[in-house]
Amino acid sequence: MALPSMSLAVVGVAHKNSDGTDRRLEIDECMPGEPVDLVPEPENEFDVHAVAVYSCRKVQIGYVKADRSPRIRALLSSTEVRAVFQRPAQFGAWVRVAFDGEDPVLTDAMLEDHDENVDRGSPSEPDFYPDEIWLDD
Repeated sequence: MALPSMSLAVVGVAHKNSDGTDRRLEIDECMPGEPVDLVPEPENEFDVHAVAVYSCRKVQIGYVKADRSPRIRALLSSTEVRAVFQRPAQFGAWVRVAFDGEDPVLTDAMLEDHDENVDRGSPSEPDFYPDEIWLDD
């Protein structure tokens, strides 16, 4: 049985990339359904479990949120993971991932802006997670 697909929050978009590219501007260029790459960064000085997210243009758009990154990092080394851009969000973006060679599927509900009632000036984290919370093994 395949693992269930899930949506992941992409954060850290306020930071510029080392090459000077702007993560938020790159997110604005992304379209729902475009493939994205999830790349483990074991040498990351802030989080050894960090998983960077890159657009189909090979520009980093941020990181998988830290509460999910250990599990995703483990899955990246044990199964085929496919990911697509889902939608931009006030805090960064959402990406949709599927496992065991499955293709991620986007529904209309996944493309809706659930952040519309959030104060745009607030740095608050999202309170919408469309999938179950997985317990780390």
